[in-house]
Order: sequence, then structure tokens, then C-alpha cells
Amino acid sequence: METSQIEELNALLNDWTDNENQTRKAFVELKEFLEAGDGVKLSYVARPGITYSLRAAHENQKSRALFAMVDVIDDDPADRWLSVCFYSELISDPEERGDEVPEGLLGEDATCFDVDAWDEDLMTYVKARLEEARQKGSQG
Repeated sequence: METSQIEELNALLNDWTDNENQTRKAFVELKEFLEAGDGVKLSYVARPGITYSLRAAHENQKSRALFAMVDVIDDDPADRWLSVCFYSELISDPEERGDEVPEGLLGEDATCFDVDAWDEDLMTYVKARLEEARQKGSQG
């Protein structure tokens, strides 16, 4: 991530007071999970009042700019929630927990998971999808 993006992301995290839903905690955990992934490159795009997007790509990816996007939905800053999206063909969804979103990720069909409250089981499931997408992204 570029220095300016790191500073913007840190500003978001410093200004974000978590509520009982603990979505800030969920975001930080997903961010740290992605940072620990082999070959993962992160970028950050802030659109205050709309979304704050953490975008994950693999250094070997050629055909797409990313393999996953973790959006902080900012329509109500007091009650932010997360939308974790993947290109549909990069992941499986064996428990059918995701929502199919036509053209939902940079104009391509996506599978997205809403995280509106801390849920250990959901976090484990989403991390498994992140790893699956990272591995497929690593293949180019």
C-alpha cells in the first residue's frame, strides 16, 4: 500500500469507534488476515459517506486488479457494516451464505458476504473464502 493510503486507512481506524456490533473488530481481523497472506498486495480507496474499500490482489495476478474487496459501508457512520466481495468464479460458497450480485465487483458478477455484527463462525467462513480467492488469484 502506498504511504498515503496507509495514512488514510489509519485515520479511518483511529476515528472509528466500534459499537456493540464490533464491525471495526471484524474489519481489522480481515485486514490482518489479508496482510498475512503470501503474495498479497493491498490498496485502499476511501469514499467518505459511501464506502472505504480495502482491495486485495495477488502479486501474480494479471487478468484482474484484485481477488477480493472488503468494503466498510458508511451510510451511517455510527452503524457501519462490511461487505466482503469476490468474483463469483474465484470462490465456492458451500453453505450458500453469500449473495449473488450481478456486475457487483468492478462490473463483474460477484458473491458478497455481509458482516453487520461480529460472528466468529461467519468470520471463519469468510476467511476461508479469502484464502480460496487468494490461491486462485496467485495462479494469474
